[in-house]
Amino acid sequence: MTAEVMQGSKGKVLVVDDDRLVLATVTHGLSQAGFEVIDADNGDDAILLAREHRPDLALLDIRMEGKTGFDVADYLRESLGTPFMFLSAFADSATVQRVRELGAVAYLVKPLDVAQIVPTVEAAVSNVRRGGAPRPVPAGPAAAPVATPVVPVVAAPAAPRDLLSDPLPLAVGVLMHRYSITRHQALERLQRLADADGRSLAMHAAALVDAAELLARHAD
Repeated sequence: MTAEVMQGSKGKVLVVDDDRLVLATVTHGLSQAGFEVIDADNGDDAILLAREHRPDLALLDIRMEGKTGFDVADYLRESLGTPFMFLSAFADSATVQRVRELGAVAYLVKPLDVAQIVPTVEAAVSNVRRGGAPRPVPAGPAAAPVATPVVPVVAAPAAPRDLLSDPLPLAVGVLMHRYSITRHQALERLQRLADADGRSLAMHAAALVDAAELLARHAD
């Protein structure tokens, strides 16, 4: 549970996912795009953070232990009036129907590259910051794009290789697992190592991931 704050940000976004790799990837991507990002890996923390930080938008996983994304969305809608969208691997009819009932501004189906998520978030936050009412997911086929609202119901999945194109969140995950530290501690350690070697953060992250893969192959 961390926050990445940027001066002059495009807006404040709460990201909630119990998959730490997805959480780190989406958080990093949105931060790089200029958003202030608050993240949580469970529904209870998400509600507490939403109360404290009052984000412009929440990006929610659906199926989590404890409070689900639907539970969090219901609280955001009824208690805070915070618009939200879902990022989920599930697109069955019951899930889509519940998404519509809750009034989500978008429903994105995993796997997605962060580059595909950012424009949807930008459009939704921009609409909110201009004072526009959140635009809910309309009725109609789940896979069809929205004709008039700003955001799509379901974005096209990225090719599987796109999920592994950025070594930075992967390197952060390796350090988190190796040293049992938080994401921010891992990122700080990675930056120190990169500075000590005189390399960019991206280059050092790629080298670390390559080394981890090499060790994994030798362990087989």
